[in-house]
Amino acid sequence: MSAISFKNINKLAIPAIIAGIAEPLISLTDIAIIGNVDTNPIEALAAAGIVGSFLSAIIWIVAQTKTAISSIVSQHLGSNRIHAVKTLIPQAIFFNLLLSILIYAITAFFAKAIFSSYNAEGLILNYAEEYYQIRAIGYPLTLVTFAIFGVFRGLQNTLWAMKCSLTGALVNVVLDYALVYGVEDFIPAMHLKGAAYASLAAQGVMLVMALWFYFKKTPFNLKLSFNINPRLRGLLLMAGNLFIRTAALNFAIYLANAYATDYGRNYIAAQSILMNIWLFFAFFIDGYANAGNAIGGRLLGAKDYVSLWELSKKISKYSVIIALMLMGICALFYNEIGLIFNKEASVLVLFSSVFWLVLLMQPINAIAFMFDGIFKGLGEAKYLRNLLLVATFLVFTPILLIGDYFGLKLYAIWIAFFAWMLIRSSALVFKFRRKYLKKDI
Repeated sequence: MSAISFKNINKLAIPAIIAGIAEPLISLTDIAIIGNVDTNPIEALAAAGIVGSFLSAIIWIVAQTKTAISSIVSQHLGSNRIHAVKTLIPQAIFFNLLLSILIYAITAFFAKAIFSSYNAEGLILNYAEEYYQIRAIGYPLTLVTFAIFGVFRGLQNTLWAMKCSLTGALVNVVLDYALVYGVEDFIPAMHLKGAAYASLAAQGVMLVMALWFYFKKTPFNLKLSFNINPRLRGLLLMAGNLFIRTAALNFAIYLANAYATDYGRNYIAAQSILMNIWLFFAFFIDGYANAGNAIGGRLLGAKDYVSLWELSKKISKYSVIIALMLMGICALFYNEIGLIFNKEASVLVLFSSVFWLVLLMQPINAIAFMFDGIFKGLGEAKYLRNLLLVATFLVFTPILLIGDYFGLKLYAIWIAFFAWMLIRSSALVFKFRRKYLKKDI
């Protein structure tokens, strides 16, 4: 039972939370600094925002190999068969490298067409293309780093990834200031290009650190075997299912933002604030989901179903407590929170009218995120894929369309999200109870 104590869960969860917050800090720093340059700040900010959105969507989808690697490593660790995946890990990392190079080659070639589809034109389009051509070089760095982070999590360690992420974020902040604004008589001001190079350098530092931990702290190496590990097919299949799942998730967020944009500039401004707060909450709770992912996979490998059931109860309780704490803080500062992001009265009225709904759904979100993480650790990628497809296309989309028809606007979006999360959490709990409660004997 020591494996599922509060101490051991937090040993994985807290570094994962910090690492999760550090990751988006790189893009947020770019946007904050670029928005204050002297030359064309609005156009530069718009370009950085568009590119950042596209980069996040691509990386979020293809980085699912990290979760697949984590699941397989943790299961083999639990069954004391880590030797069986020693040739698999280098092959999986090499696959991530090839995939990232392919994505870079295609998207860099079609960059202008891609960002034109975002309705960017003129100076904004030129800035976006220029910025992306540099940032996209980081695809191989990021995806290889994420694959290694998956190894760390599978070995029940999120501290190494946290150290890498925090160092990368710090490097990015320092270089952003130095390269965007320049250092007199030493470094010329590079404007938007400077931010891109700062991000690239941060990604490089993270990769170097990840490789150091990989070689010094793990039982794996990067020596490729020409004999394909029989588990590679299962890993790629799991990753493919998670690709589809994450694409469905991104579609729901895209659809919500598209409808909010259509309602008008005040609506999309309020929606942006609401969505960023929603995602910020998710980063906190996702740390516990990562702990569930790592520990759940190990317990399944050890066939310790009693502890697995106990894990689900404890980690759900902790995540709901975190959600309630966040809700309480936001309730105390309900009106002040909107002012942090925007001062327009019309935007704040829209934000305040819907924010309570975002807060109300947080305990449901916590349960969904927790079991989502546990199911990833158990290798249940196919079920997660099917659930997201059903939740997105048979629940979220119809509710949004009906709400839009009746003129509910932002309420339509967040009622749809509420139902989306409710069906996800309910289905995951039902599936877990049916499959693993009977083994808790």
